[in-house]
Amino acid sequence: MFSCFSGRPHGQSSAFSCRHARGEPWPGREHGPGMGHGHGRGRGGRLGRLFDHGDLRLVLLRLIADRPRHGYELIKAIEEMTGGAYSPSPGTIYPALTLLEEQELVQVTPCEGGKKLHSLTEAGRAHLDGNAAVVEVMLRRIEQAGARLAPPAPQIVRAMENLKLALRLRLDGPPPSEAQIQEIAGILDAAAGRIERT
Repeated sequence: MFSCFSGRPHGQSSAFSCRHARGEPWPGREHGPGMGHGHGRGRGGRLGRLFDHGDLRLVLLRLIADRPRHGYELIKAIEEMTGGAYSPSPGTIYPALTLLEEQELVQVTPCEGGKKLHSLTEAGRAHLDGNAAVVEVMLRRIEQAGARLAPPAPQIVRAMENLKLALRLRLDGPPPSEAQIQEIAGILDAAAGRIERT
């Protein structure tokens, strides 16, 4: 058993369980407890289905294997893994953790303030080891999703704003001649081509 404060083993703690009643719907899981969809706060909802069946639970086990964590810490860990592009909702994380506890893949230690510290059991370690390849694929998918939706570098944002301002100032002035229009269009087309090849 782990201490809520140090994460280190200490004497025996009382078992803690807040399992959902059997047969009741799982919050955020219209498809039942076997589903592990990650409906969260992705930008524009584009990461709303980042996790497929059971994948979220495997990712949670992987994070808990690093060190025991509270539910909120797991939410923040996944958010950090995606560079802030995706943050799973509590309605996704906590039912998944409860299911892991019922499957005896994690054990729970009650903490002050009603928090619960989740740590890996031997069965959880074995389950994680048996799905190591799937976990690695999921971790790469999370990393790629975060990189894909991460905001542009500040230098690129600045350059984009400079370009928009230059075009606005030029087009708000005297109407360009046909030759000038062709030159401006050529500059923009050339820049677009170079960016695509970069």
